[in-house]
Order: sequence, then structure tokens, then C-alpha cells
Amino acid sequence: MYGAECWPVTKEVQGRLGVMEMKMLRGMAGVTHVDRIRNEKIRERFGIATIADKLRETRLRWYCH
Repeated sequence: MYGAECWPVTKEVQGRLGVMEMKMLRGMAGVTHVDRIRNEKIRERFGIATIADKLRETRLRWYCH
């Protein structure tokens, strides 16, 4: 996520990014909400962290932590 350390991310924006990320992951997995599979299980299947974690990691890396 190039340039993510400069984003003014509020909780609202972070939530929206998380929702879009899960929509894309569910689409790639061929899973809908009707299937009642938890988001954590889908993330485990792809081995992907939340977008909030990615943003936090990028900011910390930018500050050399």
C-alpha cells in the first residue's frame, strides 16, 4: 500500500476500507454472507491481515520502528 503512511485515516474510513477488503476477499473465495463463514476464517484461508494492521505497520516502518 504505497503512500498509506500519509493518509489521514479516521475510524470511519478505516471501517469502509475493511468492508471493501472483505467484499473483495469474499468474492475471490466465492463465498457470500448466506454461507455464514466468518471473516476470520476467510482471512486465514488467504493468509491476509486486516487493512488496519497493514496501515499501522506501514506507518511504523516509515518512522523506523
